[in-house]
Amino acid sequence: MRLLRIFQRLDRDADLKQELESHLQHEIDDYVAQGLSMQEASRRAHLKFGSAERIREDVWQWNSFNMLEGMQRDLRYAARTLARTPGFAALAILVMALGIGANTTLFTVVHSVLLKPLPFLNPNQLVMLYERSTDGNYPFNVIAPGVYAEWQKHAQSFDRMAIFGSGSYNLSGDAGQLPERVESTRVSWEFFPALGVNPVSGRVFNSDDDRPQSDATVVLAWGLWKRRFGGDTAIIGNKILLDSKRYTVIGIMPAWFAYPDMQTQVWTAFHHEIAPKDLVALDNHSFSAIARLKPGVTVPQALGEIDAISQHLREQFGASQPAISAGANMRLLLDDMVDNFKTPLYVLLAATNCVLLIACLNVANLLIARAASRRKEVAIRAALGGGRWRLVREQLAETLVLAVVGGSLGLVFAYFAVHWLLGVRQDIAREEAIHMDGVAIAFTVGVTFFSTLLAGLVPALAGNGKDALVALQESSRSHTGGQGRTRLRKLLLSMEVALTVVLLIAAGLLLKSYQRLLSSDMGCVTENVLTMRLSLPDEHYPEAAQRAAFFDRLLTGLRSLPGVSAADLINVVPGQGYGGDNMLTIVEHPPLPKGEIQIARRRFCDPGYFAALQIPILRGRTFTEQERLDRADKVIVSRQVMEQFFPGEDPIGKHLVVDLSLNGKPRTFEIVGVAGDTRYLISMPAQPTMYFPFASGLSGRAVIVLRSHSDVS
Repeated sequence: MRLLRIFQRLDRDADLKQELESHLQHEIDDYVAQGLSMQEASRRAHLKFGSAERIREDVWQWNSFNMLEGMQRDLRYAARTLARTPGFAALAILVMALGIGANTTLFTVVHSVLLKPLPFLNPNQLVMLYERSTDGNYPFNVIAPGVYAEWQKHAQSFDRMAIFGSGSYNLSGDAGQLPERVESTRVSWEFFPALGVNPVSGRVFNSDDDRPQSDATVVLAWGLWKRRFGGDTAIIGNKILLDSKRYTVIGIMPAWFAYPDMQTQVWTAFHHEIAPKDLVALDNHSFSAIARLKPGVTVPQALGEIDAISQHLREQFGASQPAISAGANMRLLLDDMVDNFKTPLYVLLAATNCVLLIACLNVANLLIARAASRRKEVAIRAALGGGRWRLVREQLAETLVLAVVGGSLGLVFAYFAVHWLLGVRQDIAREEAIHMDGVAIAFTVGVTFFSTLLAGLVPALAGNGKDALVALQESSRSHTGGQGRTRLRKLLLSMEVALTVVLLIAAGLLLKSYQRLLSSDMGCVTENVLTMRLSLPDEHYPEAAQRAAFFDRLLTGLRSLPGVSAADLINVVPGQGYGGDNMLTIVEHPPLPKGEIQIARRRFCDPGYFAALQIPILRGRTFTEQERLDRADKVIVSRQVMEQFFPGEDPIGKHLVVDLSLNGKPRTFEIVGVAGDTRYLISMPAQPTMYFPFASGLSGRAVIVLRSHSDVS
């Protein structure tokens, strides 16, 4: 009620003034009626009634909130004071804006990625399922479809379980639209129900769609639907061409839905897309699985159940299929999505906290220096009766004005910084969830008041009761700040230097790591090299000979282009990623002990690939043009293969047995060369790699590698 009276003071004062004047006039009229003159009547009425202004002042004070009014006066005074020193104010505001803006930016990212719940139904019940590799190097290894089928059949801890894997399609149109390559995720029909997500239009897959003999169906991402099909819901029920096959569009997902990643533009039915022989494989670790726990079931309980199933499969089939995993693993979906980003984000947030502390200490030092030049002004005000708390409050008000303006600018800075960060780091987890919201604004407000206290309270309390007398006794030429303030400034400066040194050391370590990555030897040339991915649809190129002939024509045309010094093919270039692997056995070596396996990365390349990227052939030779199709029985191995699997011997002429087609019919390949090592990721060491002839026609997916002597940038 009292707050309400504050906003009604002017109206109440006007009413009171009118009422007082009415009563006063009534008294005057009474005295005039008694025969007194107007002047005498007015004098006696005023004496009897008292001071009307004093009454109005008392009522005004009663209707006031002294603390709020005092704060208002302090803020007005602080604004006027800072306006007299615009250079100091601008510098302090800029420092505050940078410190608060950096903290708001990192908090927005950390809160959105690590702390904000996933936008799914009961996200704390969602888990990712993994297998544990037999060698222990991959505790969270991707899964084999056959193992998933056993989990789904026997596990009782889950409401739903879904398998999915990445892929891509050539999307072409009937109306003259240019074709494009779209990333896809092949999902079992339980995928969307497990997440608890519904489409904005149409429907998602059901069990009838997720069968090998079913009609081909597809669910579109919001972005592709808007961009390619103009946001027209009439696309539901119509067919689109994916890899030259007709797929019926059955649904469109919401704009916010981007799982498993932002690159996914279409979802297709898993069991319709994957070959039946691959669905029962126990050692084809190429897919992922997600599940929803039943209410009351804990992660350790569910993990124990699927781990026992995996161990039983290992015991039952491990002798004939040694690549079957040793067990299972599991973690919450949120932890799985942010695992690679959690530590870096917390480190960066801690670094920005240090920046904020430095900013506050910097502003505190500026305020102390400024206070030294205003000592006599403050001393005179103290001598005239200004209380210590009143003077401290005024100095805090100055800091609050600086922090509020700086925080407002920092909020604007953070808004643009977040958008810039999303533009340069599109690989960050949960990118779709990162945006400024009410929590980020509340955090900014909190940081602003924290900065006010930290930067303003120390210099405001730095003075003591003797300062006023000392300042007044100083001569007009003496402007020293006093030993106490000097010591305080030195202390704050020391703290600034200490925090800055910590940040500089951390920045130096990060820069050193970055330089190490830049100087990492990929094992091949990267300057003036262009790459392009393409994939041949099985519908048009079902035979190996057709695929080999197409790529021969493609290379002939590319090599004739002006400025092209080399044009060659491989299925995965260095730095592009894992790319798949295969088990291998060496014919000339005795059988491995039970439970041990040998694995190497798998690559398909044409004969000129090594020369194009200047990957040295350390021993032997590269492929010949005649080693193609059925005669593609040669293999080139990397230095890591030679050192790990052929220690102390020459691998040339030895033979590897590899099941490239994963059809249970392994082939024997003769080693004809040893190539230098390359890295499949810049941050990972080189791994054993096998190179097979691209002209075998086993792969319809390729990366074109073009090298030029001129600058391609």
